[in-house]
Amino acid sequence: MTPLGGPAVALVGPTASGKSALAHELALVSGGRVEIVSVDAMGVYRGMDIATAKATAIERAEVPYHLIDLVEPSEEFTVAQFQRAARRASAEIWGRGHGVLYVGGTGLYVRAVVDDLEIPGRYPALRRHLESRAGDELAALYEELVERDPVAARRIDATNARRVVRALEVSLGSGRPFSSFGAGLASYGEVRVVQIGLDVATEVLDERIAARFRRWMDEGLLAEVARLLERPGGVGPTARQAVGYRELLRHLEGGEPLERCVEDAIAKSRRLARRQRSWFRRDPRVLWCGDVGEAASRLHLVLSESDCDVRD
Repeated sequence: MTPLGGPAVALVGPTASGKSALAHELALVSGGRVEIVSVDAMGVYRGMDIATAKATAIERAEVPYHLIDLVEPSEEFTVAQFQRAARRASAEIWGRGHGVLYVGGTGLYVRAVVDDLEIPGRYPALRRHLESRAGDELAALYEELVERDPVAARRIDATNARRVVRALEVSLGSGRPFSSFGAGLASYGEVRVVQIGLDVATEVLDERIAARFRRWMDEGLLAEVARLLERPGGVGPTARQAVGYRELLRHLEGGEPLERCVEDAIAKSRRLARRQRSWFRRDPRVLWCGDVGEAASRLHLVLSESDCDVRD
């Protein structure tokens, strides 16, 4: 299989499943012929290194990494911006005759990249206006959506203010129905990029997550979060949603007991892992591997023989 401009494969799965280590080793032994494209919504933020499990400076010196440290934590970086950056990075890698290894657990971003989703634009002023109306006029907004885009209205609960507002924002801002932007996330098309899922038992993930976060604290995570607050613009609304960072921000900004914040971060990370697993499990195209060796073999097979069938 040769998707887009050259060989590519995606390694997906929940946090702490071992994706990063496996990807790095595979790229390292390739002798530079495989480059890693990080598909992580929070890895794009500079200074957010430890709790994003971002590749270290040493690792980045050994293997080419892309889509890391793109913007300041005070900035917003949308999925559409990420998709465009991923397209550029992939084209550059293929232009060098190398293979692309997408690695990540941010499900929406993975879909945006591997399925090349058509992502509707954003219209902030219009959105703010609609949100101000949604408090008292949600029923009227839904009726307006029914008139403008009955297909989208049928798919959206009339009481879901966020989705009603988003559908109207796109319909009004773009001049075309929200429902016209592709089949949506509930539909899985043909395979453009093979996805290999790394599966790990829940109890093992839970143990890894707790031990990893404690290790991060020993490595200076709290100091890293404090430094983020000192950066120009501080930590923006998107970056501060990162699990691990938002909990420690409660300690630094609100004085909440540190141990309580750490325990909450571990609990939230475990819930995140379950959501990530559920997201990727819904995709019937993901090929799951419970063994790192098996996953490595399949990844190598796709990148070296792009027209083969890795299901064999």
